Amino acid sequence: MISSLTNHRSIRRYTDKDISRELLAEILKAGIRASNTGNMQLYSVVVTRDAALKRQLAPAHFNQPMITNAPVVLTFCADINRFVKWCRLRNANVGFDNAETLVSAIIDTSLFAQNVCLSAEEHGLGVCYLGTTTYNPDQIIRVLNLPKGVMPITTVSVGFPAETPELTSRLPLNAVVHDEQYHDYSDADIENAYLEMEKDPKNQVFIQENKKENLAQVFAEVRYAKESNEHFSQVLLDTLKQQGMI
Repeated sequence: MISSLTNHRSIRRYTDKDISRELLAEILKAGIRASNTGNMQLYSVVVTRDAALKRQLAPAHFNQPMITNAPVVLTFCADINRFVKWCRLRNANVGFDNAETLVSAIIDTSLFAQNVCLSAEEHGLGVCYLGTTTYNPDQIIRVLNLPKGVMPITTVSVGFPAETPELTSRLPLNAVVHDEQYHDYSDADIENAYLEMEKDPKNQVFIQENKKENLAQVFAEVRYAKESNEHFSQVLLDTLKQQGMI
């Protein structure tokens, strides 16, 4: 397990080999054992194998090829719908359309998804997390027929790897660990934290391709520009309200 954790790679190309329903069920059962808030398990996952449905999902993920090329696409959802219906069937008063429950459901969903990813990799499968799920959640809701109380949080493509990409650079441990209390970063701390990432040859190419001076400009001005962030934030907020999550 430690080896799987430290050697994690995002796999974007898959072989034609299918994932049996038995294997997928075993992987998902491991996911269900994840820690969660008060054992409410405020999550669900939609398993998409159908090629036509995957094609419908693709535009919501900016047509990244993993969606249509992977044998299985997993859409992990924060789900208060199931829990609320159970409570009402048992004549229990509910009050879950609030920020506290939403955050709990997002945490539950993320822990569940991570357990599933770890289990998949332990079984020799490759996974790729798609952060685009919360950019166009309204589109995903329509395709997957998600009712009120269910909100897509993250998507993972799963399949047998057809590639072994190099490990992606990460910040060093001392850049993210704070002993006892949070110690704010000096300019020197920031320089040291991002030194290796900025020196990474792949990131240097990234800078050149985007015609920027440094990696920070690529992140802040190209990949996650203010205008895009504000647009997708509004879509997300509107969809959360539409789904009765807040």
